[in-house]
Amino acid sequence: MTANSAPPEGTRPLGRLDDSRCSVQALVRGDSPVATASPAQRWLLIEQPGPWGRDALTESRFDAEVAPLLARRSRAEGVRLLLVRRPGDRLADSGRRWAYADSRPGHEGLWWSVRTSDADLLTAPWDGSVGAAAPGPTYLVCTHGGHDACCALRGRPLARALPAPGPADVWECSHLGGDRFAANVLVLPHGFYYGQVPGDGADLVAAHTRGEVALPWLRGRAGVPPPGQAAQHFARGELGLFGLHDLPVVSMEQRTPPGSEIERWVVTLAGPDGDVVTRVESRPSTVAARLTCRATHQAHSRTWHVTFAAA
Repeated sequence: MTANSAPPEGTRPLGRLDDSRCSVQALVRGDSPVATASPAQRWLLIEQPGPWGRDALTESRFDAEVAPLLARRSRAEGVRLLLVRRPGDRLADSGRRWAYADSRPGHEGLWWSVRTSDADLLTAPWDGSVGAAAPGPTYLVCTHGGHDACCALRGRPLARALPAPGPADVWECSHLGGDRFAANVLVLPHGFYYGQVPGDGADLVAAHTRGEVALPWLRGRAGVPPPGQAAQHFARGELGLFGLHDLPVVSMEQRTPPGSEIERWVVTLAGPDGDVVTRVESRPSTVAARLTCRATHQAHSRTWHVTFAAA
């Protein structure tokens, strides 16, 4: 470490969860996490204990020569890389596990394997053809303090407390996005993102154990475009449809030019009794704010407004 470099995460204090933190301010403002799930639908989870810097893969104990090659492969194949590590003492050992996860409808699954070296990941198949299938939901809690302090300050206690059925069902993970919505959770293999998860997350786990989403904290499903996420969230609440596969998007018709200050869509969902047609509007938030703890300037987020289309 040079004289001008910052010490790695885990060796420097993160500070406190005081009123200046982005997640505290987001709760005060009432920022909604709806329609903020990632577009990614396939993931590579790499167990990597120890500290992670801002760029988790290259600023960790992962093989420095392999890291850029692995990042290149992930970009080429459209697979999101996440580092994971066990929270507290959930697992007795710290193996060299890795997993491939797929949340695309009809392809859902997560398969765990063990690598002998980091270089194994450069040639391993990322298609679910190797490894042991996870028997149920896997919960990834963002604790990436090297990216934003709120993720660690809110995420680490949640990861330790989350009452999942088995010790291998909960992992700390690197940056998920949406720092101001910490604590953030990704539930695989179906790819549901959650934000501002309170307490020990028991209600979230209970919902997924029933095969349902936990709507109060749902950000959206990975891979679904934001207007579709917003429409699904609204329709789930209005119709009481919480099943993981309820209300898939049938079509999205944009009614305004892309990039307009106010954007509008007509989003059609498949309901149990026929199509559910919604009108979706996105516009800038009325108040500009620092959206992460590291932000140096204020910005407007997007807000989402949904109604059922008139018959």
